[in-house]
Amino acid sequence: MAVFTPVSEADARELLTRYSIGEFVSLRGITAGIENTNFFLETTQGSYVLTLFEVLTQEQLPFYIELMHHLASKGVPVPHPQALKTGERLTRFKDKPCAIVTRLSGGYEASPSAEHCRQIAATLARAHMAAVDFPIQQPNLRGLDWWRKTTPAILPFLAPEQSELLTSVLDEQIALAQSEAYQALPRGPAHCDLFRDNVLFDGTFEMPRIGGIIDFYFAGCDTWLFDVAVAINDWCIERASGVFKPELVDAWLSAYAAVRPFTSEEREVWPRILQAAALRFWISRLYDYHLPRPAQTLKPHDPTHFERVLTARRTSPAPVLP
Repeated sequence: MAVFTPVSEADARELLTRYSIGEFVSLRGITAGIENTNFFLETTQGSYVLTLFEVLTQEQLPFYIELMHHLASKGVPVPHPQALKTGERLTRFKDKPCAIVTRLSGGYEASPSAEHCRQIAATLARAHMAAVDFPIQQPNLRGLDWWRKTTPAILPFLAPEQSELLTSVLDEQIALAQSEAYQALPRGPAHCDLFRDNVLFDGTFEMPRIGGIIDFYFAGCDTWLFDVAVAINDWCIERASGVFKPELVDAWLSAYAAVRPFTSEEREVWPRILQAAALRFWISRLYDYHLPRPAQTLKPHDPTHFERVLTARRTSPAPVLP
């Protein structure tokens, strides 16, 4: 478990005095995540997730907290940040920024079906449309500028052919970002990390029911197409090869387009945006693997997975947007 900041039961009881969400019942560390310290928090009034932010700053956090509040208020199934007695939704605890959000029901589906893909795709499209009038602007902090800044730090760890692949794709993305088609892409607040383990489902495998989208702490204003590409690069692939499963891709893209149709500019740049989504996670996993931050127990994800995904995106035709 990635626990950067220990929290005791006494600590949690003290924190709860700032809220009106019941008395302390239990606290349990969450066995996932490499950016924040997370705990399941049970009170006499409900189930919550307590997060201490280890990387994001007090100035950056209102975007994420208020975005979740905005979406939840519009009926999108996301964790709802709880207000303190002062009315704010963000505090400091153990000298770290801190928030408590509602815990959604369900669990993540490791091997999603076409129906799982349809439900999450439609929900993501709803989230994009619901966020159109969100007033806070903040860039995707793991976007192109971060890729450019981080690449020199990880290149010394790579084999020559890996360096060539990474730098070639990065150069192509820099050029793409300057194109008219890219500048015309629909954009706004985006999740930017919609992997299958960030979505919860209730029900059965045959009849799933979406519980909601979690972990918005990589969100930022970006192209909505990038958000779609991040998702299908995880939801719709053969794990071993990174190659797409056509029936899952078709279900995902059709369900999304039924809520928010794709534009001609999105169709034009789609193959390169798929590569951008793979590059983003290859770079971040390389960084976490070779330059890890201290933690009590921290197991970075395997960076070679997204090297395979990126290679697959460059060697196979991109699926057609509906």
